[in-house]
Amino acid sequence: MLRFIYNLFLPVGFLFFVPGLLYKYRYRGGWKDTFRERFGRFTPERVEELKAFHGAVWIHAVSVGETVVALSLIRKWSQMEPRKKFIISTTTTTGQELARKQCLENTAVIFCPIDFRGMVRRTLDVLKPSQLVIFETEIWPNLICEARDRGIPVALVNGRMSDHSASGYRKLRIFFGPLLCRFNCILVQTPADAQRYLSVSPRATVKVCGNLKFDQAPPENIGDPRLEACFGPEKHTVLLAASTHPGEESVITESFRQLLGEFPDLRLVIVPRHAERGGEIADMLTGRGISFFRRSLGGEAPSPVRVLLADTTGEMFKFIKAADIVIMGKSFAGHDEGHNLIEPALLDKPVVTGKVLRNFRFILNVLKEADAVVTTDDAGLTGSLRRLLADGELRRDMGRRGGDAIRRHCGATELTVKELTSL
Repeated sequence: MLRFIYNLFLPVGFLFFVPGLLYKYRYRGGWKDTFRERFGRFTPERVEELKAFHGAVWIHAVSVGETVVALSLIRKWSQMEPRKKFIISTTTTTGQELARKQCLENTAVIFCPIDFRGMVRRTLDVLKPSQLVIFETEIWPNLICEARDRGIPVALVNGRMSDHSASGYRKLRIFFGPLLCRFNCILVQTPADAQRYLSVSPRATVKVCGNLKFDQAPPENIGDPRLEACFGPEKHTVLLAASTHPGEESVITESFRQLLGEFPDLRLVIVPRHAERGGEIADMLTGRGISFFRRSLGGEAPSPVRVLLADTTGEMFKFIKAADIVIMGKSFAGHDEGHNLIEPALLDKPVVTGKVLRNFRFILNVLKEADAVVTTDDAGLTGSLRRLLADGELRRDMGRRGGDAIRRHCGATELTVKELTSL
């Protein structure tokens, strides 16, 4: 009955979802050639191509961040079971492009269907997977139930649930309680996450396996972003604003302007979480009279600038490697959910972030205990950056401590693969 009600109101909710879907399709970069798969539509050529992957493990990620971790999981699983085949799906075009660039030969890449029953059924008919593995928070009722109705084991991996989300799920536990029980297993990051899941569905099979993101490895050939093409050939101190959200670019740019007088060699790289916001950020920089260059335009800046607006995708590790200090977004200007702090720590970079990261509290605490992160608010950002900019040894020590702390928490991937193979 509850699933019937969900499917009854899903078309209404989809009407509100369509404008955002079309906007992202038009303005966001990435792979779009097979986007019709979002609607369960596969060309005859794709159907024939995917026949070679019947019986594969279908792993569903969402966007770039989850795709990176999913690819790491596939690599580890392939080492343990070389004959295993995989299908990885994403919902975003940027995640799709990354998956296609970095997947192994034993892996096919598709777009995940929208959660209409017919679209899900058509996709399952084409793929015929042996198992469905869903990353983090992608709890789609039709996808889960249709797979289980066909006898396909379903697992949620690297699961996390914030206090806010848990409160919402508990209010609707009459729906989410039975739904979470449809998972053969829910593998979560921390004991706190396990408690939150069980508070929603006490009969669900929940196990703590650790955070797969701790097992991330930087790409073997990260590459050089060639910042001298924008900033000039001189030696510069590079401040990276990574995965920023609306309002944060303004806060960070203001701190940057205040610090330029004291540190004239300082340069700023802004990498917005969503590249399609490049025009909006460019208008802000223009209004403040700051010289900048948009990387999406290609080529080199006509003359040296002080800010690089990297409104592109798939280059984050390049910029982290080139940075001296990394500011992680979604933690300033009223945002408090946070982003993954592991990537800069992996490259031994000092990290600055907001004080509250609702989605990454465990990682934040790991770095705090190692004295490997600076937490501050909008008002304190300039002072925190000033302290790091004035002390190169402090930056190097903080970065090294962060890398060591992350590496001490490795091992979640192997444990997760063992749990999944037991299904």
